[in-house]
Amino acid sequence: MTIQEVATKFSVSKDTLRYYEKEGLVGPVFKNDYGIRNYSEDDLQRIAFIICMRSAGIPISVLKQYVDLYEQGADTKEERRLLLEQQRDVLAEKISQMQKAYDKLVYKIELYQDDKLDDYIGGKEI
Repeated sequence: MTIQEVATKFSVSKDTLRYYEKEGLVGPVFKNDYGIRNYSEDDLQRIAFIICMRSAGIPISVLKQYVDLYEQGADTKEERRLLLEQQRDVLAEKISQMQKAYDKLVYKIELYQDDKLDDYIGGKEI
């Protein structure tokens, strides 16, 4: 697939794909005689993983560390697993915080819907 096709498939910019390649998260991507990138299925799988992890807020530096370990081979399986577990724990805490914020929003909206907001404005609730 060309860079445009990949960008469209994953709803990311071509610059983002080039950045992932520059940072060593993807690639090296094969280029034809005209310099046009041709992404392989392996590249696409890696891009899908990176985009998913980035959407969850996993830093590029952590993804780079993971990719570097992966490319070192099977001897790094334990390190990779531990790295992923650490990120899972960070993400679980973020999810918990977001759930609390979501629950608070739902509660406040219900106050508006039940016309009870004025009961709380002068008190403890804002």
